[in-house]
Amino acid sequence: MTQAQFLGTGSPVHRLNPVTKLVALLSILVIVFALPQWWVSAIVVVGVLVPAAVIARCGGPLLAVGGRILLPIVVVLVLVQGLTFPGGRTVVWQWGVLSVTSEGLLFALNVGARIVCLVLASVLLVLTTHPGDLMSALTEGGMSPKFSYIISSTLQLIPAFRSRADAILLAQQARGLAIPRNPLRRVGVMMPLLGPLVLGMFTDVEERGTAMEARGFGSTARRTALEAVPDSTGQRIARWVMPLVAVAAVVVPLVWEVL
Repeated sequence: MTQAQFLGTGSPVHRLNPVTKLVALLSILVIVFALPQWWVSAIVVVGVLVPAAVIARCGGPLLAVGGRILLPIVVVLVLVQGLTFPGGRTVVWQWGVLSVTSEGLLFALNVGARIVCLVLASVLLVLTTHPGDLMSALTEGGMSPKFSYIISSTLQLIPAFRSRADAILLAQQARGLAIPRNPLRRVGVMMPLLGPLVLGMFTDVEERGTAMEARGFGSTARRTALEAVPDSTGQRIARWVMPLVAVAAVVVPLVWEVL
């Protein structure tokens, strides 16, 4: 699998309320950016995300999708920060005018660890949460259906875009289009496919809008759900505790500096 999309394995992680998982993602985001040390992100990945992926039985897809997204980001980050970090004094490798400093590598490690944590947490949310369940849970929680749809459709945007791109590419290859191995030539061949891709996405938006109007999406009447999204007292408590932990991660270092 090379794209993030919902995998219905029926695991305990899948059965969690989608709002609980969304709050967990936002709390993780706040914590790792409030505490920029690389080991904080490592603890979150090893102590939270990896066990959750194992329980959800989606460790393979998580690594495949996460690795595909993260590899170019991490490589560029290490090269750029290692070579251009201002104020770096401890040179660990040098070739001509190019030099890599330990300060630059440490900065790249801190930033890269946060990006890895954020990407893996986001992909895990997509793999274990059906967009329809997320929208229903947000609506039941009192959020406007329009905002709920915006959040839910955002999770589907990249998979839908990738699926349409693959379909267009396969259709063109069936008509005899040859994909060269040279990266520059491949870009030139792929550029004409952007037109059908963008046009198809606009067509999807128009069709989806018509379907939503036919189903009374803009109605102001009280909305009901065919199936209630599972929830529990423990999860409701967790949805309060996780933001408090995130706030503490922001406030405690500030207070510590003042003292």
